[in-house]
Amino acid sequence: MSVALNLLYGILGVAALYYGAEFLVKGGVSIARKLNISPLIIGLTLVAAATSAPELVVSINAALTGNPDISLGNVVGSNICNIALILGLCAVITPLKVDRQLFRVDVPMMLLSAVLLVVFYLATDGVGRLPAAIFLGIFICYTLWNIRQTRRSGAVSAEIVREAEAAVESEGGKELHSLLAVLLVLLGLGLLVGGAKLFLIGAVFFARLMNVSDAVIGLTVVAVGTSLPELATSAVAAIKGESDIAIGNVVGSNIFNILLILGIAPLITPLRNVTLSPIDMGMMLFCSVILLPFMRTGWKLSRPEGAFLLLAYFSYTAWLIAA
Repeated sequence: MSVALNLLYGILGVAALYYGAEFLVKGGVSIARKLNISPLIIGLTLVAAATSAPELVVSINAALTGNPDISLGNVVGSNICNIALILGLCAVITPLKVDRQLFRVDVPMMLLSAVLLVVFYLATDGVGRLPAAIFLGIFICYTLWNIRQTRRSGAVSAEIVREAEAAVESEGGKELHSLLAVLLVLLGLGLLVGGAKLFLIGAVFFARLMNVSDAVIGLTVVAVGTSLPELATSAVAAIKGESDIAIGNVVGSNIFNILLILGIAPLITPLRNVTLSPIDMGMMLFCSVILLPFMRTGWKLSRPEGAFLLLAYFSYTAWLIAA
């Protein structure tokens, strides 16, 4: 009975995380509009961060409940999953055209974030408050710079502006009454927090049942579960032929995962004595680095490259389970 109950906890937790992020962004977009914040800024901040909300809440909750392996493993595993599984799957569905501005600015930022995480982790076997403050500072500077560059005439392509504003329209939908918008935000936050607790209860139970470490469960089950919003968004975008959104969603999420999540969670409670292996960190770094030559060849991610990423992901997951 406890197996079925914990499985139900996991399923309900994933559903609550997904809809919590949806409600949070819909209410937040409506409130931001009423405050006369431009759609462009909303699209580049609130909507862009929405798909990372499950990772953020789960990592903070795991850190607070004494599971630093799950907290950090969730971030590392999500970044691996986003590139190797999600981008790999999308590229197999249809070759993905690469936006050159994304390649020149955002992909290097993603790679820098991954390198810094590896350096900090290898130096301290975790992420303390000082590295967290550095991550958060970089995130704030990057976000402000991104908004400034995007708003400057001719700084970036008009396509990026249209995508950001279209994202706000799709997420915000019809104008909501102020009270309803606030209620949606509160409901979204409640679902995120409750969903994180349920999901972690189920994940930790099955980890103990299968004699799997917290690190492995964070790198696999928790990472995939919290990456479902990215998977849904990118897969739909790929099917519709919106390559820029499919790739940009993953790259942006990976930047947010490291700079924002690991800029907040360790400030609340440092992630100490984490047992992720050098291979786990190396896999995250490998996925970030391999994107550069893949994206540069013909300015697209081809089907063979997508198949390679999928093979790498399933091989790594098989190694985790077997080790």
